[in-house]
Amino acid sequence: MHVGYNVAFQNPHDALDDRDVYENELRLCDLAVDLGFESVWTVEHHFDDYTMCPDPVQWLSYMAGKHPHLLLGSGVIVLPWHDPLRVAEQVALLDQLSDGRMILGIGRGLARIEYEGFRVDMNTSRERFVEYARLIAEALETGEMEYDNEFGTQPRRQIRPHPAHSFRGRTYAAAVSPESMPLMASLGIGVLVIPQKPWPTVQQDVAAYEAAYRETNGGAEPPRPISGGFVFCDQRADRAEEMARKWIGENYASVMRHYEFAAAPHQGVKGYEFYTGITRYLERHGAQGAIDDFVNLMPWGTPEQILAKFDHMRTMIDMNGLLPGFSYGGMPYDLAERSLRLFATEVLPELKSWAAAPLQMPRSAAVQG
Repeated sequence: MHVGYNVAFQNPHDALDDRDVYENELRLCDLAVDLGFESVWTVEHHFDDYTMCPDPVQWLSYMAGKHPHLLLGSGVIVLPWHDPLRVAEQVALLDQLSDGRMILGIGRGLARIEYEGFRVDMNTSRERFVEYARLIAEALETGEMEYDNEFGTQPRRQIRPHPAHSFRGRTYAAAVSPESMPLMASLGIGVLVIPQKPWPTVQQDVAAYEAAYRETNGGAEPPRPISGGFVFCDQRADRAEEMARKWIGENYASVMRHYEFAAAPHQGVKGYEFYTGITRYLERHGAQGAIDDFVNLMPWGTPEQILAKFDHMRTMIDMNGLLPGFSYGGMPYDLAERSLRLFATEVLPELKSWAAAPLQMPRSAAVQG
């Protein structure tokens, strides 16, 4: 089983100087690498305190030079906010510099603050995402891009430096809504599972993705999913639960603020029908009910409890990669470090020993574990 480290660069309510957040998060990243995590991942977000990494590829380039054998995951680049040609160039350059160590994660995004900030109509997000994903995937194989579609015209141009390695099998998309699964399958892209729904529901979604993948890719077997989750690890079960409910709860409160779920921003927006259900859920159960449900999905507890929760996830979706996060919600960094160190000592070796299909990386890339 591949195990990476997921970093969010959160600063809820601007409690710290952003410089302090980066200093501490980078310190924890270096520690995670020293402790045996095999990749680092971050997600693109803009304009507020929710997650402060506006350019995952730039940050991963820094990490590529700092840690020469580390795999590098974009979890995710939000395609509708970008020019697809520029994304293909950036990805090809990082993969060239890192000798094939990049894992490309892409997504669609759903925050009004970000779509409005980039002056992109959210009603076009699904069409933009599908088209841009197709164009980028093709460009990373052929080394050139050309298009004439509803979003613009691109004269044929080469990707230079030429892509050094194929990205087939190492491109993933964040998929939460059921409608996203067959779209990812049709593009030949793997799935990043963001835990937000009961695992039996996720299992059904992944099964639908796998069936669609085989149907649209000549019977080929789909890549196994990669999944994540927010972890709090402690030797005492009661203390682990107390800290998880506080800090993972604070994290989900920041999710609700960033995406404005209580304000129903997705009502009537094309392609976001699934997310209006979250607003209705909040109306029925309240914010605390939604927070409790989110916390209950996460792999926190004693080392034994965490292993049991990851084993349940493996039973549900048979993932071959895990991307736990340890610093979130404004948690004090000493707590995050203590949780991370205990996890690395008592959970990580067992996870890495689990049989799983290897990530599909170029031979030149780092050993995956």
